[in-house]
Amino acid sequence: MTMTSATPAPAGATVPARPGPSPRRAQWTIMLLLSALTGLGPLSMDLYLPALPAVAADLHAQASVTQLSVTACLAGMALGQLMIGPLSDRWGRRRPLLAGLACYAVATLACALAPSAALLITARLAQGLAAAAGIVIARAVLTDLHSDGRLARALSALAMISGVAPVIGPVFGGQLLRLTDWRGVFAVLAAAGLALAVLSAWAIPETLPAARRHRGGLTGTLRTMRSLLGDRGFAGALIAYGLISGTLFAYVAGFPFVVQDTFGASAQTFSLIFGLNAAALILAAHLNSRLIIGRIPLDRAVALGLTGILAAVLTLLALVTPLVGGGLAAVAASQFAMMFFIGVITPNVTALAMGSSGDTAGSASALIGAAQFLTGALTAPLAGLGGSHTAASMAAVEVVCAALALTAFHLMRRASVSSAA
Repeated sequence: MTMTSATPAPAGATVPARPGPSPRRAQWTIMLLLSALTGLGPLSMDLYLPALPAVAADLHAQASVTQLSVTACLAGMALGQLMIGPLSDRWGRRRPLLAGLACYAVATLACALAPSAALLITARLAQGLAAAAGIVIARAVLTDLHSDGRLARALSALAMISGVAPVIGPVFGGQLLRLTDWRGVFAVLAAAGLALAVLSAWAIPETLPAARRHRGGLTGTLRTMRSLLGDRGFAGALIAYGLISGTLFAYVAGFPFVVQDTFGASAQTFSLIFGLNAAALILAAHLNSRLIIGRIPLDRAVALGLTGILAAVLTLLALVTPLVGGGLAAVAASQFAMMFFIGVITPNVTALAMGSSGDTAGSASALIGAAQFLTGALTAPLAGLGGSHTAASMAAVEVVCAALALTAFHLMRRASVSSAA
């Protein structure tokens, strides 16, 4: 895999060298900050979830209306990445990042002060748009600094650290509500955004020199994205990433009902199983960095991971049929396996897509992030179509997404190899 060549500099100009590795302590500081930036968006959704009933009561709104505030934040993060990613290719990484974090703090404070459900939904959309800056630019910064195996390792570390956010979000949010109300939760998030803005301004360098930036406005942005989507290798990795994200969102939306309504387990049991499954993702990211990267080609590692996911969700589908009728332990084990393989392929498929993007890493990261959240927004409601007393809908959505991901990845990679031959 080769990096895209930089745009030629004018005659006589000195082209800045690609950023070299920082001292070890600085690298870890940057990695921790990038992980926090990546986790800020998911945390903005998860920290708020335990407060939804209180929000509905306080604003005199129906539960379905207040749930739109979650959808608005999710849509904002998808759209925001499509906007901010290309801007970072044009203006560099720091300015869009710091502007996004400042807007995040203001939008989150507006959420805390919202007097009505309509204004809360609007402010949540703005919050999602701004939170997208951290998600999309974190991947772009890593791509600026690393390539191939090193990029995959860095993305594994990012997944391992930022993967904690969805686990601690609802738990921390529930504990936070013991000390304050839902408006206080947003105040804490606003303070976190402001703190990350200050820390990012201090610790994260500009990783895209001026000579390697892209110009051309909206037309240039659309041309860049069209070029990326025309690369069959990139497109295959992008489609696979989006569909596997659909599998993950179907699990997140459906599994709480499966555990508590279908099997009648307690909320504490759900929290335990959910935490163990999230730990599987983090463990897989660690093992991927240690045992897979550098030993197995990235495309083969992705193919094996996709096969593992499909096997796990097919097992789940069999377990929830009346013929087999598996218990909660068996269902949880199949989801544990699915999460493990998701943890294996996510950094590898991201590295496969980002590694060929070169100086358009912001646009590539934007497409990846948009695919993740848009697919999630489409699949999450489908997981509950069969009602809350069956796991069949969740299992069916997971199987369809995993099968399509594996098929698309193989077809696009095969076409990419054929065209390169």
